[in-house]
Amino acid sequence: MTDAQTDDPALLLQDFVNTLDVDSGTEGLPAPEALAGWLAGRGLVPPGTPAGPADLSTAITLREGLREAMAAHHGPQEAGFPGELEDALAALPLRVVLTGPRPALVPLDPPATAAAGLARLAAAIMEAAAAGTWPRLKVCQEGTCRWAFLDTSKNRSRSWCSMRTCGNRTKTRAYRARNRA
Repeated sequence: MTDAQTDDPALLLQDFVNTLDVDSGTEGLPAPEALAGWLAGRGLVPPGTPAGPADLSTAITLREGLREAMAAHHGPQEAGFPGELEDALAALPLRVVLTGPRPALVPLDPPATAAAGLARLAAAIMEAAAAGTWPRLKVCQEGTCRWAFLDTSKNRSRSWCSMRTCGNRTKTRAYRARNRA
């Protein structure tokens, strides 16, 4: 992961959602130890911070809720968060601090817990919203992919993670369906 990705909250959220590769069925967080390693690798918790099964369950719920919220960014901007995401966010220990250049969300837990790392991910949602990148976080509309990406197109109309693969698959299927009829 590059420094830009660790500094950009939108890219951090994208990276988190992409811990599950739907296309290949590869789970990047198969066990609590993998979650602890992922959080430490992104600087969200100190190295050696433990994670338990409850932390992993919260992380998976958070990840899949974020995936659905990002999928909603293809539609009207009034689309809300999925209920499971609301529950996962409500369970994370966050508070507002007024020190620094602007108000910020910070974890209540000590920094050496997986819950604090997940709370930092939740805070990244607000940071991405403040930066204007939250509505540009989307998931690929190709049903077999669902990879998260940052839509950098001028008119915010990108539908696929890659035109070369997913866009091509979708357009080829549509073409073949039209020619069959």
